Amino acid sequence: MDISMKGKTVLVTGATNGIGLVTARELARMGAQVTIVSRNAEKCAVVAEAIKTGTGNPVEFIAADLSTLAGIRQAAATFKQHHARLHVLVNNAGGFFIRRYLTSDGFEMTFVLNHLNYFLLTNLLLDILKASAPACVVNVASGTHRGAKMDFDNLQGEKGYNGVRAYGQSKLANILFTYELARRLKDTGVTTNALHPGYVNTGISLNNGLFFQVFVRLTARLFGRKPEEGAQTSIYLASSPQLAGVTGKYFADCQPVKSSPLSYDEELAKKLWQVSLELTGKGV
Repeated sequence: MDISMKGKTVLVTGATNGIGLVTARELARMGAQVTIVSRNAEKCAVVAEAIKTGTGNPVEFIAADLSTLAGIRQAAATFKQHHARLHVLVNNAGGFFIRRYLTSDGFEMTFVLNHLNYFLLTNLLLDILKASAPACVVNVASGTHRGAKMDFDNLQGEKGYNGVRAYGQSKLANILFTYELARRLKDTGVTTNALHPGYVNTGISLNNGLFFQVFVRLTARLFGRKPEEGAQTSIYLASSPQLAGVTGKYFADCQPVKSSPLSYDEELAKKLWQVSLELTGKGV
């Protein structure tokens, strides 16, 4: 069944490569008015033009650094300057960092880019999402959340950092955030779901030194999905009319599946929400 997204306004973060790019391209192909967000303005322009050429549908872009609070706020403000409606927000931007890096705000990079980015951007756009209802928020998480925990005493690796553990924690945060957001958005007409895209051959880990680059490229080539395959669940959650009213779920391969037992802990989700409020200084 062909799905039409004509008349729908969509924002996709981290959309200059990998599953974000494929998601943006395919939603544009369905007729959506798509805006992509990424840090590099030149790359954004190239990708937007390529999607326009391939789909016949113009694509807008916002260049913003989503690893900083100022960049997240800039992205939201810029979008609102040009749009009064938002029907689909796809929080896709993220990264994996084998070493501990601090942003200009003093946050650990994995935590802010993979979680606080989703949290703050979504909250800054909630007013126009509600005004556009029915609308949805799609959060790209990962199966690596299984076995992870929220260590609030070492939330940003200040007492010891492990890249794999930090990434798993951030992906657990994505799901806790999704479930708590769904509870808070009850009866608003805005739904939210999270997903596991599978192990996808993208550039997410290629900023961690030559040895790690070689290892990641090799394993991704041997075992990873193509971005076109990895993006299918994101596209499905963003566009399928079958999901009207479906919220607070975790999907893999376009099917709802159980996330880890810890991800259903409502008190943990509320604590994460409060900590995130305090860290972002959010006043919206």
